[in-house]
Amino acid sequence: MKEYLLSVWGVDGAPSPPEDEIQAAYAAVDALNKDIQAAGAWVFAGGLHPVSTATVVSVDNGRTVTTDGPFAESKEQLGGFWVIKCADLDAALDWAGKASAACQSPVEVRPFQDDAG
Repeated sequence: MKEYLLSVWGVDGAPSPPEDEIQAAYAAVDALNKDIQAAGAWVFAGGLHPVSTATVVSVDNGRTVTTDGPFAESKEQLGGFWVIKCADLDAALDWAGKASAACQSPVEVRPFQDDAG
């Protein structure tokens, strides 16, 4: 089975939804996580703290440099992710549709590189 990254995207600084909508999304994500696990597609998942907590690490002439993040200067930011294993892209896209509905945010699907490649 191939592994896929389902990444949840949001707009940094966008107004927060009402608390009841946030709690409903948390409940929907919890239910989806259970479904993914029950289907045997679960590898790992996690939500991320806001981009204001990010630190970027790079090496310049052998010296490690850290700066406040995020790395990408964009309003669209990664908010969380799933790593799943599926038979094919169509199955991953199906899970991504369910993930987008649960999170109420866009979800990007990307396959991991094959170990053999």
